Amino acid sequence: MLSTHTRNRTRRPGRRGRIPRVTGLAAAALLTAVSFPVLSTAPARAADCAPWDRECLVNQYLDEIRSQPEKLAEFTRAMPKGGDLHNHLSGAVSTESLIRYAAEDGRCIDAETMQSSLAPCTEGQRPASDAVSDPEFRRQVIEAWSMEGFEPGGAESGHDHFFATFGKFWAANEGRDGDMLAEVAGDLAEQNQFYLETLLSRQSEARGELVERVGFDPHSERDFRRLRTVLLREGLDEIERAARAETDRDFARYRDLLHCETPRARPGCDVEIRLNYQVARAKSPASVFTQLLLGFELAQSDPRFVGVNMVQPEDHEISLRDYTLHMRMIEYLSEQYPEVSVTLHAGELVPGLVKPEELTYHIDQAVRIAGADRIGHGIDLRHEDDWRELADHMAENDIPVEAPLTSNCQILRACGPEEHPLPTYLEHDVPVALATDDPGVSRSSITAEYRRAATDFGLSYSQLKDSARASLEHAFLPGESLWADTDSHRMKPECDVTTPGRGAPVLSCAKLLRSSPKARVQWRQEVAFHAFETRYAWRA
Repeated sequence: MLSTHTRNRTRRPGRRGRIPRVTGLAAAALLTAVSFPVLSTAPARAADCAPWDRECLVNQYLDEIRSQPEKLAEFTRAMPKGGDLHNHLSGAVSTESLIRYAAEDGRCIDAETMQSSLAPCTEGQRPASDAVSDPEFRRQVIEAWSMEGFEPGGAESGHDHFFATFGKFWAANEGRDGDMLAEVAGDLAEQNQFYLETLLSRQSEARGELVERVGFDPHSERDFRRLRTVLLREGLDEIERAARAETDRDFARYRDLLHCETPRARPGCDVEIRLNYQVARAKSPASVFTQLLLGFELAQSDPRFVGVNMVQPEDHEISLRDYTLHMRMIEYLSEQYPEVSVTLHAGELVPGLVKPEELTYHIDQAVRIAGADRIGHGIDLRHEDDWRELADHMAENDIPVEAPLTSNCQILRACGPEEHPLPTYLEHDVPVALATDDPGVSRSSITAEYRRAATDFGLSYSQLKDSARASLEHAFLPGESLWADTDSHRMKPECDVTTPGRGAPVLSCAKLLRSSPKARVQWRQEVAFHAFETRYAWRA
């Protein structure tokens, strides 16, 4: 049987006609019973729910507390929330941690621009330690390095302020990937998530030297073949080995910080972490191709790297100029590395940010040319040519959208159902996985994303549960899915005779869980759902 890690050439038939209900499961318990019933996602009155139908009762409870902030906050924090599929590691840690890193490492901060830099400090700069001891300077740094205190409508747009933060705090997190992995894993565990796919790049200096040495500008498929051959011959394999060694150190550091494999192990140790290689798209064609090739090579050789993605503003001049070229590069490399998964920032655009014609093709090309297994953001959907057919194509081919609602609001002012296409994706049965994007920069969290989905978009508990399951079903984890049918949430036959949360899995199911990292994480989530629904159903 082909792994779900295989790219979209083996997609399931679409699930037309209902809000998407996707996967999930994870850790260790169960009893005898049948598979989960198919339930309406419409809010239900408690009187309409059968006593055994806990999901229905929890739908009712959420409907009752939707306008009660404290109860809603507790509910969404306690809810199992699958995995975070759209997460930039450098933007995921808290700004307070960045300040601490900078102070510990002796970095400097410009007193006027709040730009961080390496030591020694020069005129106009202050030691980063001042941002620990001086409350006013600390406030200024936090506001410059995040969206804290940002008010839309001023001289600087949310889009510009958001993206500018990365250039300001870059020196603060230099060499701290292991520390950041530990913090983010801990955050996910505290918020009842089980899986993280985060973005990072490797060996930027060595890559840049190789690009300079090769000095080649690809513009045709023949050039792609030639450039790949030249890069591999001229030292990309050495860069790949160095990247794997660097990742070894970072993973060892985060496991050490969390005391994993010791009696003092922290909850973050139980979060499965995988990496998507991030490619900076606002670079020369040769640089972009080199980054992509390294990402594909790593995803083929190192199981910690499971996919490739492209970052930087989609409205950047070079990003727009070379967008189709980039999609062709990925199309070519996907043919050379068919087992490597692809997720792409696509359609992170709104009218006024770019010319109208630039809104008409980004999602379509990401899906149809680059063959993306998932897309991130997808905000310009309703401006794409023949967008209804595109949405149906995504549903039929099971191509989900990673939806970080808070950053969409902060960057693009797509804050509610009038501006954001989330309701449209759901209407067309496109799978949706709520995500954080850059929770450190946004001053947000996955709990806040679920809370926003419930309040601003009115999603039911069943729909939130679908998002959590979707995040694990569409994760780039290897192995078979736990689900035989994601519409009815019918498990594979070997697991379908048991109920997560009521004892240990039967022997045949335990064998599947041992052999499949994906099914194992999904099982853990279903165990958590059983406990969560048992806790909240009686409150309806």
